[in-house]
Amino acid sequence: MVDELLEAAETLAAVAGAHAAETERLRALAPAVEAAARASGLLRTGLPRRLGGTEPPPAAALRAAERVAEADASAGWCVSIAATSSLNSAYVSPEGGAEVYGDPDAVAVGVWAQRGTMTEAGGGVTVTGRWPFCSGVSNADWIFLGGFLGGKPVVVAVRTAELEILGNWRTSGLCGTGSHDTTADDVFVPQRRVFSLLDGPPADAGPLHRFPVFGFFAASIAAAALGNARGAITELIELAGTKQPSGSSRLLAERSATHSAVAEAEASLRAAREFYYRAIDDAWQAAQESAEIPQRVKVDLRLASTYAAQVSANVARSMYDLGGGTAIFDDSPLQRRFRDAHTVTAHHQVGTAMYGLTGRLLLGRPTKTELL
Repeated sequence: MVDELLEAAETLAAVAGAHAAETERLRALAPAVEAAARASGLLRTGLPRRLGGTEPPPAAALRAAERVAEADASAGWCVSIAATSSLNSAYVSPEGGAEVYGDPDAVAVGVWAQRGTMTEAGGGVTVTGRWPFCSGVSNADWIFLGGFLGGKPVVVAVRTAELEILGNWRTSGLCGTGSHDTTADDVFVPQRRVFSLLDGPPADAGPLHRFPVFGFFAASIAAAALGNARGAITELIELAGTKQPSGSSRLLAERSATHSAVAEAEASLRAAREFYYRAIDDAWQAAQESAEIPQRVKVDLRLASTYAAQVSANVARSMYDLGGGTAIFDDSPLQRRFRDAHTVTAHHQVGTAMYGLTGRLLLGRPTKTELL
């Protein structure tokens, strides 16, 4: 199972890397990348067995997303978001899950932020609202959207064809994720596709769906960051072997400053990645043992994900700086790595504010933990 996911990731990474510039230009996955992503199965790794899923260890799905992001961060991000969104299939009713994922080619993405208003209607709810940051929505058949129903946070599954995609994703980084704003205007959703993540996993959930769902979300973002940072180091090393900086008689690879910077970046990235996967493995072990995940395990998962994303941004910036004048051009892979890295850290799940949340918990201060 694990080997199959990694093999699929290698195949997708080759396509994503070859079409990275096209993906960025289109501000959505290039057609060849979208087709390869759908065929890979990586966009549906969160499905329960009753819907044909294999319920792999989270680390396997995250390593696969990381590998794709090493080739292109936008593609890796889209894999991460779709994989995380597919976890919803265990929370929604069996009928709703089969409706969304019954087609083996179907892809769903999601925005859990409660930006919509849900109103009870006969046999379901009507949905109105606007959701920003709908990553991958242009390449998805369904989207999970958050909102309030009678004051309670809920999620609904909606066909993307029933929504308006505003096409406003004009950003410096992660351009190819197509994270456009999306609106719904009095869209009806049957009750079978209405659920709440805060109710916890279903009683018959296996370890994958007992794994902290919000922690998985944060980890999926960090996976894209880690892959992007690895790609930045690789691309700098390739450049350093041919680039002769202005005013220097030596190649970039022959300069002591380059040696030190690359070594420090390598050490930082490996250390952050080790902490990250150790926290994921600890949470996975806890999920196999009990439905109740200890708070300390959740805290470590969120802390490790934040640290991985922040360190990855530092690594990408360091490699960009080493690239000098070559890296400032729009067609430079190092420039894209730099922009993508700092767009990742703008996400609240792995932003520096998350240190405040985890720090409060480490200090034993009263803190809301529903979304931990």
